[in-house]
Amino acid sequence: MDNKEHIDSQILKLQEKYKDSGQDLSSYLDGLLYQRYLTYWDYIHLDTLLSIQVPRTHFPDEEIFIMYHQITELYFKLIIHEQKQLVDDKSQKVDFFIEKARRINSYYETLIASFGIMIKGMQREQFLQYRMALLPASGFQSAQYRMIEIYATPLENLVHHSVREEFSENHSIEELYEHIYWKNGATDKVTGEKTLTLKQFEYRYTPRLVRIAKQVRNNNIYHKFLQLPQEKQDNKELISALKTLDMNANVNWPLMHMGSAHRYLGKDKGEIEATGGTNWKEYLPPSFQKVVFFPKLYTNQELNDWGKQWVDHIFNPQKRQEQP
Repeated sequence: MDNKEHIDSQILKLQEKYKDSGQDLSSYLDGLLYQRYLTYWDYIHLDTLLSIQVPRTHFPDEEIFIMYHQITELYFKLIIHEQKQLVDDKSQKVDFFIEKARRINSYYETLIASFGIMIKGMQREQFLQYRMALLPASGFQSAQYRMIEIYATPLENLVHHSVREEFSENHSIEELYEHIYWKNGATDKVTGEKTLTLKQFEYRYTPRLVRIAKQVRNNNIYHKFLQLPQEKQDNKELISALKTLDMNANVNWPLMHMGSAHRYLGKDKGEIEATGGTNWKEYLPPSFQKVVFFPKLYTNQELNDWGKQWVDHIFNPQKRQEQP
């Protein structure tokens, strides 16, 4: 096909594409003629992106703190983007499942590796001063992080471990949501009252999170896995990708937060409270929460020891050297 034939073919395809739009192809070609050339900065809205870092204090490191969290939220959006494709997929192709799980893992691994910016990239003295201007805001209020969990696994797997055995898939979404594990992390340890941080979060996001939980009930990523034919469930690459995802989301990522919290909030006598009043020492450790997205993939012993291997690897060098 020569160039003229190719152009004629493309014009016919364009005419077919726009025939039901209410305008003929000529009108769209006029629009294309008058349209400005696209630039990189316009395409990604660079000026807007660089204008949304607005510190509340004069401390230089606060801008690092803001940008790091904004970057984190963009990676969370990438994770949700892949999760939605898995949830919507009806092909049951195991290669597609593996590809999406691996993409999610690549985003998590980038986030985990980047946490050094938070742990070593700011002056502790600056942080302890500008953080007081952020009250009662907290990373606890990241709705996208909660969405990731809801897209990944049934809500009964997110109920606080102390009462998890009392709940099943037969309970309503509202009942399960009321006992979700993260609420304990923003509840006053003495009075049992919800912190302002949690009250703000619930007021803003509870309707949306409950709606998503209802949309993906029996259709979240764990259910999509369980709906695969048995020979596909037994695929070693898929199992490895999902177990890696579980470890990244529910062990490695929370424990990097633990490292940051100890760096900035730990002190010789007692601990400094988090900005949102969260019980971070009880809320962050995976071995306390035992949140597992894909429990069928593990033995009872592995579930009982959830999170302990990472702690040994990081904080017990002697034991790490003894491992084969």
